[in-house]
Amino acid sequence: GLIGDSFNWRDVQIMERLPNVKYIAPIVSSQYASYTIRGKTYTAAIYGVTPVYFEIFNSFKIEDGRKLIQSDTGSVVIGHLLAQPNNDEDPILEVGDRITLNFYVGGEPRQATFRIIGILEEIGGTFGSEDDKSLMMPFRDAQTAFETGSKVDFVSIQVNKMENIDTVVEDIKDKFDNKIMVMSYDQIQQQVDQVLGTIEAVLGGIAAISLLVAGVSIVNTMTISVMERTREIGILKAIGSKSNEILLLFIAEATITGLVGGILGAIVGFTAGILVGNYIGLPVSTSTSLGLLVVGFAVITSVLAGLYPSWQAANLHPVEALRYE
Repeated sequence: GLIGDSFNWRDVQIMERLPNVKYIAPIVSSQYASYTIRGKTYTAAIYGVTPVYFEIFNSFKIEDGRKLIQSDTGSVVIGHLLAQPNNDEDPILEVGDRITLNFYVGGEPRQATFRIIGILEEIGGTFGSEDDKSLMMPFRDAQTAFETGSKVDFVSIQVNKMENIDTVVEDIKDKFDNKIMVMSYDQIQQQVDQVLGTIEAVLGGIAAISLLVAGVSIVNTMTISVMERTREIGILKAIGSKSNEILLLFIAEATITGLVGGILGAIVGFTAGILVGNYIGLPVSTSTSLGLLVVGFAVITSVLAGLYPSWQAANLHPVEALRYE
């Protein structure tokens, strides 16, 4: 994809003639419009595109109707969530309906009506949710409606072979003296991976802090438990209980604490994950193995944190324990 402040149709034609370019799709974007249906007002991201746009972005599948063709004018293809906000069963917009868009040009209110000729299948996902709320109109209609003249916001290019991507990128940079930003799919993927990596690192740090806090809490809880039950431990030892039996008793308590905490944590975590996933449009998968791993990790943490208090309890002298008030 190419991004620039001063693209025009002539630039698109220059790029179209470059070697190894299979498809090129100019895009007018960065425009939002509102529309009112059944008394409710919604917002849509507007894109002015050519029919080639759907050849490059072949992940856009038509659920109902058809895609844009070269002769279309006054027609639009809308995202799934524009037709069915919040995935309600009853669509508020269907193929053949007319949609009136309200928007601003140079601070002045404008209005334009279009006929819906196609509805896209739901894409979903964090990034795809924006596409589900988008509206694609013919490139020339967008230029007219938003008075952009020959300006082009983005250009998407598909090369004839994957191995020619870097060559085309360099050709474009040379042709335009590095005055535009050119990003290949791999570069975009790298940026996404960096963002996700940062998020994972932050979440990992939060998890480590949570683990430390949980461990300290377990140590404190079991230490207090040992102090409160000192006389009980003394009685157990006086009637013949061995130190290793006392040790196992307190380790068993730590194990039960970790088991209950792990199960509750897994339930809360999975539930929160599903709710957040549904809210932001990300699919969430759960598995028994992951749940067992979470519970097992909680048990191990609890047992390790409970070792020292358990050792303290096991090594109490029975006479001193019986004297404890």
